[in-house]
Amino acid sequence: MLVRKRNPMLSALVGGGLLLSTGRSFADYGLNMTQGVTPISHQVYDLHMLIFWICVAIGAVVFGAMFFSIIRHRKSQGAVAAQFHESTTVEIIWTIIPFIILIAMAIPATKTLIAMEDARDADLTIKVTGYQWKWRYDYMGGKDYEDSKFGFFSVLSTPRDQITNKAPKDENYLLEVDRPLVVPIGKKIRFLTTGNDVIHSWWVPAFSIKSDAIPGFINQSWAKIDKPGIYRGQCAELCGQDHGFMPIVVEAKTEKDYKSWVQEQKAAALAAAEDPNKVWTKDELITKGQEVFTANCAACHQPTGEGIPGTFPPLVAGKTFSAPPDMLKHLEEKGFLQDGKIVMGPVKHHQDIVLHGIPGTAMQAFGSQLSDSEIAAVITYERNSWGNDTGDIVQPSQVKAAR
Repeated sequence: MLVRKRNPMLSALVGGGLLLSTGRSFADYGLNMTQGVTPISHQVYDLHMLIFWICVAIGAVVFGAMFFSIIRHRKSQGAVAAQFHESTTVEIIWTIIPFIILIAMAIPATKTLIAMEDARDADLTIKVTGYQWKWRYDYMGGKDYEDSKFGFFSVLSTPRDQITNKAPKDENYLLEVDRPLVVPIGKKIRFLTTGNDVIHSWWVPAFSIKSDAIPGFINQSWAKIDKPGIYRGQCAELCGQDHGFMPIVVEAKTEKDYKSWVQEQKAAALAAAEDPNKVWTKDELITKGQEVFTANCAACHQPTGEGIPGTFPPLVAGKTFSAPPDMLKHLEEKGFLQDGKIVMGPVKHHQDIVLHGIPGTAMQAFGSQLSDSEIAAVITYERNSWGNDTGDIVQPSQVKAAR
């Protein structure tokens, strides 16, 4: 992985709130930038206010002189315009004043930029990876948090009925996730941001962080949160169809509560550990598979399995599908397309597509995102839903062998 430098001032200003009018996650801002809850966000806010008042003063002087001249000399006849080009004193003055103004803004701006880049001596490091269309958080430990080494995906949890306008939208519409990023307050947290597929951008206005998530690169940022609370953000880089369905929710806890949460996560992981020898029933797989499909597949293939013409193939056998030649060729080779219509190909090829994706298309690889039981369940669900009555059952052990 390569480390790529971002434009920190642009990130700070945009992430700090210049785009606050774009969503509910940035409410209560009034007409000004949000002050945020981190040292960097405070510095950015102070810098913003300093530059704002300097601009106000310049505007007052310039427009004051203009209006004074317009009013005072509105009836003058035979007036001769003043000439300053031969006055060395005047030219020195109007050269020095802008220089002083720039210095007054440049010094605090430089200090802020340097502070933004100083992620040394972090207490906790978290790797943030953007996926189409969700986030993964990997806790990589730190000074007093060596036990904080685990990871999970954070996925939009807004009910589908709200998205399809079948139910009223709540105040956090499209800004809720199944698992928020949980961090301790009062600790320096370093964020390493990258992407898995296309370019995303991890944006939390209250932290003054907008860090691009680019495949093959790692961008670095940091935050030290002042107080407990829930802070929301969104993906700020157009990354595909469900770009607007990638919310960010950060829950800041006291150190005591954070450590309790870490222990809860470890206990939950042990409890959820899969028995590789367990044989699932068809009903168990279909029930679990529907949950996995809704969370990971429905955005592209649609809840009904109908897909999106020309882009995302239907999963319903018998449906016609046209798309770029490379995708059609791949589907035909895998046995999922005959005479322009979708068919249920061999189970082993179905597993291969879910595990490894389709190169050059939006069908991403889920091998690193889903467990053996989740992949087995979603394949079983797809082969036995929407009229696809194949009767096929895929067990986790089969997926494990296919990896």
